[in-house]
Amino acid sequence: MTGDLTEAVVAAQAGDEEAFRILYRSLQPGLLRYLTALVGPDAEDVASETWLQISRDLSRFTGGEFRAWAVTIARNRAMDHLRRQRRRPSLPVPVQELNDLAGDADTAERAGETIGTESALALIATLPPREAEAVLLRAVIGLDAETAGRVLGRRPGAVRTAAHRGLRRLAALLDRGDEPEPSDGERVAPPRPRPTPQVSQAEPADG
Repeated sequence: MTGDLTEAVVAAQAGDEEAFRILYRSLQPGLLRYLTALVGPDAEDVASETWLQISRDLSRFTGGEFRAWAVTIARNRAMDHLRRQRRRPSLPVPVQELNDLAGDADTAERAGETIGTESALALIATLPPREAEAVLLRAVIGLDAETAGRVLGRRPGAVRTAAHRGLRRLAALLDRGDEPEPSDGERVAPPRPRPTPQVSQAEPADG
């Protein structure tokens, strides 16, 4: 987490409304893309629920990776929403800024330059669930592998591997210029909710 974001968190905890707006402007775009991947057109509503909980529980955050804390709240709210709606999500998510993923710089750069919002829906939806969410957390939210692993309840190496494979699949789709069937006959399904990661912080209330 950047120094500016850390300062904003501390100020927001002290009641500074402008600091809270800074947090919102910094995190909302990525959170909204991520939630769109999980719950489709209901992402705005789930994002609103997420920020209500962030606002309510902010005083309990005691340090660590604030983005991981926020995205875990968002993920749990999305899982609650999917349980209520009993439906599967779609993935209308633009693939952007993929060049931060280790070992796939060229592939990621080509994907980021070539893929658009509509094609991302068709392409990312074909990825296995683990790969799709690993790409989203690393590329859209900007978490490193270790932090993303805490959010997902997986080892960092498994997250790196999933993101690497996801990018390889996307690159292959871009090279072919077509849309294959979902891998192993499986479309992206809602992931299981995970408890808030322990990153030197208090766990937010889930509700």
